[in-house]
Amino acid sequence: QVQLVESGGGLVQPGESLRLSCAATTNISRITYGRWYRQAPEKEREFLATITPEGHASVVESVKGRFSISRDATQKTIYLQMSSLKPEDTAAYYCNCDIIEDPKGRPLNYWGRGTQVTVSS
Repeated sequence: QVQLVESGGGLVQPGESLRLSCAATTNISRITYGRWYRQAPEKEREFLATITPEGHASVVESVKGRFSISRDATQKTIYLQMSSLKPEDTAAYYCNCDIIEDPKGRPLNYWGRGTQVTVSS
């Protein structure tokens, strides 16, 4: 059973940067589509960014210029680089990936359990 684990969250001051990572705990072939979401207290989960199998990356307008999504060369880890963080970026951040476990298999969708990002002075 594949499990996705996010890491890199923490407490930072406004204006600082963080890089979140998302990787599977078991051996996989590759991640096809990778996505990042966040959920602030008492708010709905919000889509932030996606990276396609071809490597095309996009982020939503609300974080464009501050957040970017990328992946490693093995296509087994995705990242969310966040800069100029604001208190309103405080949330639990989740990755969601379509993963090919076996090279001959089809992609299956998995969610991570989230990592907390708190932006406060």
